[in-house]
Amino acid sequence: MSRNFLVIDPEEGMEVLKGLASPVRVSILKLLHMQGAMNGNDIARHLDLPQSTVSTNIQVLEGAGLIRTETQKARKGSQKICHSLFDEVLVMFKDDINPMKSNTIEVAMPIGLYTSCAVSAPCGLCSIDGIIGLLDVPDTFLDPDRMKAGLIWFTRGYVEYQFPNNARLSGNTIETMEFSMELSSEVPGTSADWPSDITLVVNGTEIGTWTSPGDFGDKRGVYTPDWWKLKGSQYGKLKSWRVTADGSYVDGVKISSVSLVDLDLDNHHSIRLRIGVKDEAKHPGGINIFGRGFGNYDQEIIMRLQTER
Repeated sequence: MSRNFLVIDPEEGMEVLKGLASPVRVSILKLLHMQGAMNGNDIARHLDLPQSTVSTNIQVLEGAGLIRTETQKARKGSQKICHSLFDEVLVMFKDDINPMKSNTIEVAMPIGLYTSCAVSAPCGLCSIDGIIGLLDVPDTFLDPDRMKAGLIWFTRGYVEYQFPNNARLSGNTIETMEFSMELSSEVPGTSADWPSDITLVVNGTEIGTWTSPGDFGDKRGVYTPDWWKLKGSQYGKLKSWRVTADGSYVDGVKISSVSLVDLDLDNHHSIRLRIGVKDEAKHPGGINIFGRGFGNYDQEIIMRLQTER
């Protein structure tokens, strides 16, 4: 399984070092790493700390780029959910970091860890164990159990993911950005001939549209669990979206002139990826996003950043 790592130069990454220079903050990071996403109250309870102490330290960790947070509806008001961003933090002087610039930085994003969404029915989510929430109820996409999702589908709208911009944090320049994911159209039942225009947007800039040919159910997906009905979506096509200095491509075919310069990634702490079907799409045929435990590839949404040598 892919591991998310952060490489920093101690001469330039003082905010990160300050974020780590506290037993309380280290305990919070360790808890999130071991237990997964949690809200502030749960963190305070697990660590036996005052809520005010936890809240203050969460702000420091978020400011240092070591965690990300999202606001969700709660029974009373709202709650802030905290997510760990990195499995490893490597502290290296710049002379040691430079040789790594030829490396590919890879981050795997579970398909249920979107930070915002706006979808229309028919829609739904499921894990390898069963349906999550209620089918065809868009509000189910706010269910905390969505983090377990291995398959999500909707007709129109989008889900948006926030990836850490590890290249910026380590002082490297991005030469190529790539997103890899398994996708198909979505129709009640399945149909190999059901085109759908699936659009990707990065940091608010549309990079292009790929038209999925259909919703595939002629055979069970390699990893799709046995409980999932055979007449449901079984697998998709593994698509590679790449943005370079020359433009944007899907599986090597240029789809737009949007380039890395247009995305201005050097000035963004995170990389926001929005996947969806626009209301005005010529082929509004819905979307299935396959993650671990479903489809033919058993992978999350993968972001790869190729940095300069």
